[in-house]
Amino acid sequence: MKFFLSFHIFFLVLLNHVFRATGFDVATAPGDIIIGGLFPIHEGVNVTTRENGTESRMCNRYSVARLVQSLIMVQAVEDVNKRHELGNLTLGYSILDSCSDVTTALTNIQSFMKRKNCTEWTPPPVLAVVGDYYSEISIAVARHLHLEYIPQISYGATSGFLSDKKRFPSFMRTVPEDDHQAQAIVTILQNHNWNWVGLVTTDSDYGRYVANRFQEHAADKNICLAFTSVLPDDLNHERRNESIIAAVKRITENVNATVIVSFARPHHMMYLFNDLLKDPQGRGKVWVAGDIWSESVDVLANWSLSDVGTIIGITLKSGKTTRLMQYLRNLDVNPDHHKNNPFLYNFLKEQQQKNERFEAGQNTSSPQGEVGVNLDHVVRLVQSENPMGTTTDVLIEKIFPYAVFSIKLAVRAIAQAVADLCINRDCKTSQRLEPVEIREALREAIFHMDGKNYSFDRRGDLNSGYDVILWRQTSPNVVDVHNVVATYSIETKNLTFNSQQTSQAVINVTGNVVSRCSNSCPPGYRKHLAPGQPVCCYICQECHAGYFSNTTDSTMCYECSPDSEYSLSGSHRCLSKKSVYLEWKNVYHHVLQAFIVLGALLTIVVVIIFLACWKTPVVRASVGPICIILLFSLLSTFVSVILFGGEPNDMQCQARQVLFGLSFTLSVSCIMVKSFKIILAFEFDPTVKRILKRLYKPYIIIAVCMAGQVLICALWLSLWPPKRRWDKSKNNEERLLICDEVSFPAFGAMLAYIGVLALICFGVAFKGRKLPQSYNDAKFITFAMLIFFICWIIFGPVYVNVTAPYRTAVEMVVILISAYGILFCQFFVKCYIILFKQKANTEAAFRQDIRNFSLGQIIDEDGNWVSSGRIQNTAVDVESPVSSSDQRSQSINSDMSSFSFLSVSSTRFITQCNSKKKQLRRYLSLPA
Repeated sequence: MKFFLSFHIFFLVLLNHVFRATGFDVATAPGDIIIGGLFPIHEGVNVTTRENGTESRMCNRYSVARLVQSLIMVQAVEDVNKRHELGNLTLGYSILDSCSDVTTALTNIQSFMKRKNCTEWTPPPVLAVVGDYYSEISIAVARHLHLEYIPQISYGATSGFLSDKKRFPSFMRTVPEDDHQAQAIVTILQNHNWNWVGLVTTDSDYGRYVANRFQEHAADKNICLAFTSVLPDDLNHERRNESIIAAVKRITENVNATVIVSFARPHHMMYLFNDLLKDPQGRGKVWVAGDIWSESVDVLANWSLSDVGTIIGITLKSGKTTRLMQYLRNLDVNPDHHKNNPFLYNFLKEQQQKNERFEAGQNTSSPQGEVGVNLDHVVRLVQSENPMGTTTDVLIEKIFPYAVFSIKLAVRAIAQAVADLCINRDCKTSQRLEPVEIREALREAIFHMDGKNYSFDRRGDLNSGYDVILWRQTSPNVVDVHNVVATYSIETKNLTFNSQQTSQAVINVTGNVVSRCSNSCPPGYRKHLAPGQPVCCYICQECHAGYFSNTTDSTMCYECSPDSEYSLSGSHRCLSKKSVYLEWKNVYHHVLQAFIVLGALLTIVVVIIFLACWKTPVVRASVGPICIILLFSLLSTFVSVILFGGEPNDMQCQARQVLFGLSFTLSVSCIMVKSFKIILAFEFDPTVKRILKRLYKPYIIIAVCMAGQVLICALWLSLWPPKRRWDKSKNNEERLLICDEVSFPAFGAMLAYIGVLALICFGVAFKGRKLPQSYNDAKFITFAMLIFFICWIIFGPVYVNVTAPYRTAVEMVVILISAYGILFCQFFVKCYIILFKQKANTEAAFRQDIRNFSLGQIIDEDGNWVSSGRIQNTAVDVESPVSSSDQRSQSINSDMSSFSFLSVSSTRFITQCNSKKKQLRRYLSLPA
């Protein structure tokens, strides 16, 4: 133990000698494990050249806030020792001042490196280093410390370069790298719809890297930079004025860029505000501050927050400050008790002198530097009997919450690494730890703080996230720079507000701020880039009809589904097209339904009449059984028309055409059979009669005709079945729901087949158009077929030119007219005779009609029948009694030539008439 104490006394004396010689101070505390600390307790250096050409550096701009950050490390080390977390091991520290200068930092950390003692190299006095805050200093120090494999844990260096483990294998940090900060700021800009912003940064490793990352992420989100101002890192008076004047000019000239992102250092921003706010055009901006100055209220200098505008800051994750504030309140303010810490000693000595001068009535000025936080994280000036406040109050108000989290976490990580290494070894005496062991242990360590576990990732980073702060003026002399309103998660890349109240507070401050090169394009418009302009400068073009855009600042208009949707010009959404078909409630459909019902009822009435008068000559002469089949087919035709209305479906589309085709084919087949039978009955040519008698098989003819149509329909349904389909309409707001026949050749074949049968009927019926009055079916069949041909010939061009749903109505009308034509021509005259001309519906009347027809036909010398009115009258007279002698006398005085002709042919005529009567009775079902 005596040896250990002697070694530390020697070490402290040596350090004191070195730093007295160089003019730099060091804060030390003994321990088994020494941790180095590097803090920018001063914010700059004055460089002078001696007579011998060497440089002399003197730190200036003392920062109480950075002193407090060094005390955070002191408190964290003391907490580990008080809790005996390392067993019998204790932690010590050696804290240096980097003076925010790379050269000074490199000079000072020589005390952390190996030194040659006589002929031997002594091990490095420190096993790990906490610091520095600035990235450019940490980059230089990390390279130097790695020569001895000394791990370095920064609490504020966020440059992405330091994540490269090939160049900086011994560097770690308890803060995320700046790429995440850039993404967080871009997210803030996106949330507020700001896409035309300015950028101010410092020409340093930190500034260049974070500005570059911000530009890349902003470009990915279509956020443009109106200007970029780069301020030199070390500003002397001449360069400072030039760069500040140039930055002010850019800010004031770009009036549309009301939002400015800044990664400059605090003193850069102070100089910038001093010049910028003199111009009214430079006031009232929104400043998005990087973590480097987001909590530095000193940038306001002689200006108020209302002059600057709005400041939204990104800061590192905040820690709990309660224990630190208690530590500072209990701090011994007697300078003589802190001679091991010259930074604290000098501060306490200065405060003591100021208090003494104040008590003596002398004027004093408040300490310069960054402004910290009290219990409520509010920057304020302690108002008491002493306006300067007590010494501990001054320290407490210099607390930065992010530093509490990051510095304590760094010490916790080192302590955990030591504990992991020394759990099974004697690290106090015989098995002393080496820096490289601490470095490897840190990479694997899982350390704890405030009830949470933390660890470094493979790049040595700790992605704890960010806090978003909104500066607010709580009183004329008080600015709250620690007002956390939201948090940013690195894992999810989402911004989460702390509460609804904080979200509303941000909206109230920034809601009316517009920072855009062009006005936003509302939904229904798209951005059209102007040639040669940035992507953020555009004009808004209205979406054409049939297209839409449903987001603000859409880059393109999207087409609506042409089959089911439509939109007007400038639409922000597509509307569903109205489905159009022949609805049941349509007035045209109502009329057609009435005709369908009427036709069906009339058909049923005719069936009833025919069945009731089945044995009458009219029914028997009309080929009764065939008529019943014909009436059934007409009823089916009327029923098929019903399927053409309403909302179609696949089954309905297939059934309606097939049912119509089969039923109407049956109708025409029956009519064709009737035509054959009538012609056969009155055909006098024996050769033709024999041929017709052999071919005339009524039901076989009907079956064969139906079989042809069944084959056509079967092939149609199996290969190209009709189906429901949406069709375009001339009105873009509608779409037609139609039955698509799919195969028009098949549809045409079905109609053509019916047409061929109808043409045969027409030809046969036309031949027998002059048959007896009682057997005039041929004449009416001819009329019915003519009606059919006319309707379907007109149907073709009308069907093609008429749009649905009336195309369906046209087909329904044609079918109804065809069915009504057959019904009227074939049955209404017969029903009229049956109901109202009962005297004509007798066998005697039918025989008389046949006799008149037969006697009206004379065979000439060539064997052809010719008409003779005289003979017809004579025939009638033969069957009538002689009434008077005048008639007899008139007959005797007839022309001799006529009498002579009758005498020659009377015998042949009477014989043929008798034969024809037998044929008519047999073929027309008349009684014998």
